[in-house]
Amino acid sequence: MLFHHHKRHGRHDTGPERSFGRRGWAMSGWGMREGPDGSRGGGRGRRRMFDGSELRLVLLKLIEEQPRHGYDLIREIETRSGGAYAPSPGVVYPTLTMLDDMDLIAEAKAEGAKKSFAITEAGSAHLAEHAEQVEALFARLCQLASMQAQTDGGPVRRAMGNLRAVLQNRLHAEGVEADALHQIADILDEAARKIERLK
Repeated sequence: MLFHHHKRHGRHDTGPERSFGRRGWAMSGWGMREGPDGSRGGGRGRRRMFDGSELRLVLLKLIEEQPRHGYDLIREIETRSGGAYAPSPGVVYPTLTMLDDMDLIAEAKAEGAKKSFAITEAGSAHLAEHAEQVEALFARLCQLASMQAQTDGGPVRRAMGNLRAVLQNRLHAEGVEADALHQIADILDEAARKIERLK
């Protein structure tokens, strides 16, 4: 079982969640998941999505909304980031253990084998104390979702697919004259110039 429910005392720190994506979280390769240690591969200059204390606040806020278990939390974070980010179980479950140790959450009654957690009074007070930071963390997830939607570029991909198909049919047709090839090149060049001038 991934989660052990016992109280521990001492230092409460999951350590940082390391490197999100190839250019940091804001310009990462979308839809990537963390490894079991919270990392997304080596390399220098890579930013963290959330450090240990930030992830605790994010999980605590989601648990305040409604009792949740670990998989629910992973799925909810992935949804709110537009599919761009999902923390690994190897990061989420130890963080839940620490929130429980800190008496910020407590096991809730739930059907089935999955262990759900609800927020405690101390947890609500902790969120109120860090309300501004919590708001900024969720704004970061929203920004990530927005960038994911822009990068996804469904209409652009569709248009590129159409262009590719038309070009293949045209260029592979028999008897294509040089003038036609020059006209095609002129059209593509003009389209490139117009795209470049877009603001």
